[in-house]
Amino acid sequence: METAQRQQQATPGAFTAFARFVLCGGGVGLASSFAVAALASWIPWALANAVITVASTLLATELHARFTFGAGGRATWRQHAQSAGSAAIAYAVTCMAMFVLQQLVAAPGALLEQVVYLSASALTGVARFAVLRLVVFARTRSQATAHAPRPVPATVTRAKAPATPAALCPAA
Repeated sequence: METAQRQQQATPGAFTAFARFVLCGGGVGLASSFAVAALASWIPWALANAVITVASTLLATELHARFTFGAGGRATWRQHAQSAGSAAIAYAVTCMAMFVLQQLVAAPGALLEQVVYLSASALTGVARFAVLRLVVFARTRSQATAHAPRPVPATVTRAKAPATPAALCPAA
């Protein structure tokens, strides 16, 4: 029974999972935005974004498996691959947002680039939360619940007390 309770406690509710997702994913995303900006001063922006997206996706998937969604351990290769698929879409959205910015503003400043990048990342982050919770880590939760020992109802039956002294003690 304790194991079932521990597993149930390990699987956070939607609000708690979202708060953890924002903390982990947002922290990694914020660090990534600075890393992309720094790396983009040496290599093309799209390549810098790709490199940082791969690294941050690996890190964030591990954090989400261990902390956000209560999977109970390291992320599997399947979870990494599924998470990478949602990250690829996020990468495309952030690239498109930066491309549109470059088309609209001839020489955007670093602050404007950060605002556009982080806004696009936040929008894709909400979509990624839904995908990760409902698809990527959903199997882990359902498997943990399926393998949890189910409590067995105990039934107590009372035997009727013998009415006569001879029934109580056959030697009497």
